[in-house]
Amino acid sequence: MKKTGAKLMLDLLLSHEVDVVFGYPGGAILPFYDELYNSSIKHILVRHEQGAVHMAEGYAIVSRKPGVAIVTSGPGATNTVTGLTDAKMDSIPIMVISGQVPTSAIGSDAFQEADVFGITIPITKYNALIKSADEIADVFEEAWIMLTQGRPGPVLLDFPKDVQTQETEKLQGKVRLAERFLKKPPIQGDLEKFAEALNKAERPLLYVGGGAIISGASQEIRTIAEKGMIPVTCTLKGLGAFPGSHILSLGMPGMHGTAAANKAILECDYILSLGARFDDRVAGVPNEFAPNAVKAHIDIDPAEFNKRVKVDYILHGDLREVLQALIPFIEKKDRSEWVKHLEEYKIKYPLEYEDSEKVIKPQRFIKRLYEITQGKAIVSTDVGQHQMWTAQYYLFDEPNRWLTSGGLGTMGFGFPAAIGAAIAKPSDLVISISGDGSFQMCMQELATIRQYNIPVKIVLLNNNFLGMVRQWQELFFNERFAESEYQFNPDFVKIMEAYNIPGRRIEKPNQIDEGIEFLLSENGPSFLEVVIPAEEKVFPMIPAGKSQKDMILFSDIYKVKK
Repeated sequence: MKKTGAKLMLDLLLSHEVDVVFGYPGGAILPFYDELYNSSIKHILVRHEQGAVHMAEGYAIVSRKPGVAIVTSGPGATNTVTGLTDAKMDSIPIMVISGQVPTSAIGSDAFQEADVFGITIPITKYNALIKSADEIADVFEEAWIMLTQGRPGPVLLDFPKDVQTQETEKLQGKVRLAERFLKKPPIQGDLEKFAEALNKAERPLLYVGGGAIISGASQEIRTIAEKGMIPVTCTLKGLGAFPGSHILSLGMPGMHGTAAANKAILECDYILSLGARFDDRVAGVPNEFAPNAVKAHIDIDPAEFNKRVKVDYILHGDLREVLQALIPFIEKKDRSEWVKHLEEYKIKYPLEYEDSEKVIKPQRFIKRLYEITQGKAIVSTDVGQHQMWTAQYYLFDEPNRWLTSGGLGTMGFGFPAAIGAAIAKPSDLVISISGDGSFQMCMQELATIRQYNIPVKIVLLNNNFLGMVRQWQELFFNERFAESEYQFNPDFVKIMEAYNIPGRRIEKPNQIDEGIEFLLSENGPSFLEVVIPAEEKVFPMIPAGKSQKDMILFSDIYKVKK
C-alpha cells in the first residue's frame, strides 16, 4: 500500500493521538493542508506563526501532551524561531512541521526558501530536513521519542513540498536513535548517602524548579517536605509544584522573590535542587548562593549538574522516580524551630506596596483576582512587572495551572499560550494577564479567540510604559527613561469592540470587584483594561549580578523617599 508523504505525516500524527494543531497555511505546505482538510484533527487558524508556537506551548503545558504547530516555508518557518527557543529554554514538548521549497530548489535562493534546518539546530532538541517520502516514518518516530523521553524540548521537521506529494510504501518507522534516548535513564547515585546528608541538616531547604512540574513530582515533594518538616521555595517555573498556600511554602526565590525565600537561601545549611537549574535570576552570584549550605541536586539532565553552582551530592534520573526511591530513606524530623524562624520572616518582611484609594495598585488587583477566583484559574502571563506581581500575589496550589516564559523571557507569549491552554482544558477558567507592551506583540490573535469563541479572559495592566525597563531606568540609570514610554497606545476597549469582544476599562480601586465580575461573567472571551501607575515597582528586588544579601525591600526605597 502506498501513501503520499502528506497523507503519511497526517496518519503518523493521528497514530500518536494528536487531535488539535495550530497553524497558518502557505504554498510550501499546501499538500499537507489538503490532507488535513478531511481529517479528524482540529485545526486552529492563527494570525501569526509565533502565535501558533506559543499556543502549542500552552496546550502542551496544560494537557501534558506534545503541542503541534504547522507552518509554511521561509518567513512562515522563521517566524517560529522565538517560540522554538522559548520551548527549548523552558523544556516544553512541541513539534513544528514546516513546509519547505521542493528538494530540487533547495540552495537556489528560491522564493520563500530559508535554511530552517540550519537555523533551528541550536534551538531544538531534534530537527530534520526530510529529503524523501521514504524517510518520513523514521524521522517522525525519532522526533516523537525525543519529544516524550528525557528532558522535553521542541522538535522541527522541515517538509519539502515535493516530498509531501511523493508516494512511499515505507509506512512504519525504524528508530535509529541511541539506546539512551529510548527510555528514562536509570537512577544513578547513592540514595542512602544522599538522604543521610538531608537527614543530618538542621536548616534544610527544598529548591523546586520547573522540572518538578514536568515530571509530575508534586505529591512526592509534598511527602518529603511534610515528612522532614522542610520549607519549600519554588522558582518562577516551579510555581504550583508545591502548594503556595501551604505553611511550609516560602514563595518564589530570586530577583523578585520573597524576603523569606531569599533569607532562607542565605541561612540554610542544606539546599536540595529538585529540577531547578540554579539560573542567574536566582543564583546571580554562584559562589555566594546558599553560602553555608551543603548543596544537592536531582535532575533528569546531567548537563545541569555543576553548570553554574557546584554541588556536593547528585542523583541523576527522572525526578518523580528518584523521589519515590528516596522517600523511604528520609527520616521524620521535627524542625519546627527552623520553620518558625522563617515564619517570622514572612511576618516581618511581607510582600509590600503602598496602597491607594485614588489609583489601582496592581498588587491589590492581583490579590483580589486571586481571592475572587479562589486560586482556581489557569493563569498565563507575558514578561515584565505584571508577570512578577502575578507570581507574587496569585498563589498556585496545583501544577500545570501557571503558564509563563521563564528562560527566554518572551514578551508576546502569554496571550497565545492562554489560547492553547483553553483549548486543552475547555471547561476551566483561563486568564491571560499581560502588560500594554507585551500584549501588542501578539494582539492579532484576538481574531483567533473570536473565530473559535475561545473563552480566554484577558487582563491588561496598562501603565503606558515598558514597566520593568522603566523600573531599572529609575533605580539604576538616574531616571533616564530612554524609549520606555509608550507615547501612543490605542484605545484597547475600542479594539475589543472591533473584534466583537466584550471589554471594559477601570481606573479606580472601587471599580476592581465590578471589573473582575464583568470579566468572569461573560460566556466567551472578555477583556478588562486596568490602568495602573507608571511609577509602581516590583519589590523585593535583587539587582542584576548581585546575591540574596543585596536584596532591596519596598521599605528600603520607601524610607529613603520619605
